[in-house]
Amino acid sequence: MNEKLISKKKPAYPVTKSLSDYLTAHGRNIKIPIYYDDLLRFQGAVEIYDKDGNDTLWLSTYFAEHEREEIELSLKRMYTILHSDGSDTILPYLNIDSIDFCTFGNSKPFRIKVRNILNDNYIFLYIKKADASRVYGLELEHLLSPNHINFLIHKDTLIEEHISGIPGDVFIENELSNCSDQDKSAIAKEFVKFNERCFVRLLGDMRSYNFVMVLTHDFDRIEYRIRAIDFDQQSFEGNPKVYKPQFLKENNDLVEMTLNLLQEKSIEQYKKEERSLLAKRASSGQDRLNDLLNCMCNDTISTPAKIKQLKKGLFDLTKDVNFRKAPNMGYILKSALDFIIRNYKNENPYIIK
Repeated sequence: MNEKLISKKKPAYPVTKSLSDYLTAHGRNIKIPIYYDDLLRFQGAVEIYDKDGNDTLWLSTYFAEHEREEIELSLKRMYTILHSDGSDTILPYLNIDSIDFCTFGNSKPFRIKVRNILNDNYIFLYIKKADASRVYGLELEHLLSPNHINFLIHKDTLIEEHISGIPGDVFIENELSNCSDQDKSAIAKEFVKFNERCFVRLLGDMRSYNFVMVLTHDFDRIEYRIRAIDFDQQSFEGNPKVYKPQFLKENNDLVEMTLNLLQEKSIEQYKKEERSLLAKRASSGQDRLNDLLNCMCNDTISTPAKIKQLKKGLFDLTKDVNFRKAPNMGYILKSALDFIIRNYKNENPYIIK
């Protein structure tokens, strides 16, 4: 099913000057000491297996001795730029434990493990080839979701912080069946809201290994939140179903659980709640969001055939003529956000018009 919904290989789209200027204005575009291509100079690599002996599709890389020291110093500086003030004061207390390379997916990322030698706390950061689709996805996640995203870009290199959580596929396989009925209901509610959020903001391909489960312990319960971790498929595909995680077979267990536990009225309520929250976030950050959407409206991040298919699908669903008029993915997304903002304001009697 997924092979029919999702393109096997999505092309990378360059970051335009307009998008670069936007990122500069909002502190995302910054000079960095090392680039993605520099890390491709590794001399060799060893496959990494998990505790059960399965291939993780990550390689542990090693570099020539004369390059290793310079590369590690640059990576430490990268960490201070992303997480601190960019000064050299903490460099003596940092160590680069590993530089791993992933052979799977579109972005072919490097995963850097940075450890504080004083207390052994560590954090991961990711270095990837910049792709406009992913940059738009990251920024839209920051503006429209409950989650803040920390990333930097310079030229063709993208640096992202690690998003903590239990990988969705691992959680479904190992944890879901052990959850209480109350917890399963909470997860079902979150899945409905996550499903709606991805659809409205056109974030595609949220198969279970492209999101994580974040567990927060409250005083009498566990709060569950689903967070996207892969943004390559932002506003690219033409089939509207790609933007709904419920239609991806890897999520079937969550879909089945949700349908068994939640009544249709509850599902509609949670969808409405999420649309309202999206409308509020879009309205509160309207200036910055409009600047980003203007970049998208003047950019090419999909193919004419997919644009035609998506705008027809969304028009058939909503009967909003703005989708039919949309010339590209930027305008389609703008129409989708305008649609939920209008509906939110029209349906809420307490909004001052």
